[in-house]
Amino acid sequence: MIQEPALLTEYKSRVAPAMRELHGYKNVHQIPKIAKVVVNTCIGSSPDTKEALEIARTELTTITGQRPVTTNSKKAISNFKLRQNQAIGAKVTLRGRIMYEFLERLIKTALPRIRDFRGISPKAFDGQGNYTLGVADQSIFPEIELDRIKRNVGFDVTIVTTAATDAEAKSLLTELGMPFSDKVKKPAAPKTETASEEA
Repeated sequence: MIQEPALLTEYKSRVAPAMRELHGYKNVHQIPKIAKVVVNTCIGSSPDTKEALEIARTELTTITGQRPVTTNSKKAISNFKLRQNQAIGAKVTLRGRIMYEFLERLIKTALPRIRDFRGISPKAFDGQGNYTLGVADQSIFPEIELDRIKRNVGFDVTIVTTAATDAEAKSLLTELGMPFSDKVKKPAAPKTETASEEA
């Protein structure tokens, strides 16, 4: 039997009940959850576009465990020597098990490896309960072998939630362990029965 990702187990056992108590949701379907995670990178109009794109695709595959799709430019921009429908990047859309496994590695392993890390910005929500985090390069992920890096690949990680507001989305991500720089709230401790409650 395939074991459930630890972060998903934590969401079900601790985070969801904590969110329900904190925000007073009357229905379990109102409790926000992570819908999907999109990891996107752009190589722009690099002179060695083909090689740069292949490196970006390989690195995204290593980091996420899923093959990315190629993204193309929507219109031509002569100043940047960019043609319409030119391959300029790659992206991966993660859901389910692989999404929770990626998030757990991002939160607990990759982000703390950033030099002089003081938390992520709490201001990168889009007004609809989704959060986008910029990562400067792929080296923070332990799956990447540093001596084999041919070029830095920066990318954006967009966490799409079912939250109705940014405040609820932030509350959800905080409970999941996302290290926001303002540290407004620590994850809630799991409830334990006391002797007085049992009596």
